[in-house]
Amino acid sequence: MTNAVDLEQLSCHFGNVKALNQLDLALPQGEILGLLGHNGAGKSTAMKLILGILSPSSGQVRVFGEDPRGPDSGRLRFQLGYLPENVSFYDNLSGREVLAYFARLKRVSPGEVDRLLTRVGLDHAARRRVRTYSKGMRQRLGLAQALLGEPRLLLLDEPTAGLDPMATRDVYSTIDELRARGTAVIVSSHVLPGIEKHVDRVAILGRGRLLAEGTIEALRSHAELPLTIRIRQSDWAQRPGADLHPAIQDVITETDNSLAIRVRTEDKLPVLNKLLSLPGLEDVTVEPPTLESLYAHFDTQLNSEEAQHA
Repeated sequence: MTNAVDLEQLSCHFGNVKALNQLDLALPQGEILGLLGHNGAGKSTAMKLILGILSPSSGQVRVFGEDPRGPDSGRLRFQLGYLPENVSFYDNLSGREVLAYFARLKRVSPGEVDRLLTRVGLDHAARRRVRTYSKGMRQRLGLAQALLGEPRLLLLDEPTAGLDPMATRDVYSTIDELRARGTAVIVSSHVLPGIEKHVDRVAILGRGRLLAEGTIEALRSHAELPLTIRIRQSDWAQRPGADLHPAIQDVITETDNSLAIRVRTEDKLPVLNKLLSLPGLEDVTVEPPTLESLYAHFDTQLNSEEAQHA
């Protein structure tokens, strides 16, 4: 089966600025890819290259096996959906009028407009002018626009920006539904908490370069970062320290008076056995390295490499 996206040695330069530098990345159909990195890492540039808005300085872009700037680009774009980071609409139109306008551009049945407004939670505000919408409501309208025509590939650039926790949950729920339908999705974000369980793989960018790519479990294995065991005791007379077991790397007192104990993944079981024998033990949780800590790890590696070559 042809991949939804293939990027081969892809570079995009703006004068002396290397927005992307020899990026290799593939997205199979029906997969959700988290495209992660700080502002300016190259995430939005990669999306605009996939959409055919930008032309690469070198390398190749293929979307469902085709050049997004080639002779069939018009037909190809009907299969794509895009939510930009900063959505902008005609303020004097209502939400329904805005979505109906985009539906005509995409040759989508008008009946889909009301269905999508309901899906993103804007049915109650469909007749209101967009200028009265909050940032979160505009973001929801942008998501509805991106979903028009049931695209085979959906590009979401910071889709949860400005959304409250409930709306953020709804966005990720929509992404899960799209995966079940076989839609390929690229979710670009620099806000990492919450995204982990909704993506199949992640690609971490830094200053235009691919720092790491793979499943979160594969990145954890590669990074070899310690995991955290959190414990709560009622009897602090025998408070554990680093001397409890030689594999313990650090013991930190948290603000709720629990303890965070850092150990290597391979040392988890022997340390847990020691901790479970402590008197007054009330609770134990084991937390693997977060996506934030993985990003920080690979970004630090890049800084070290650049410092060595400076």
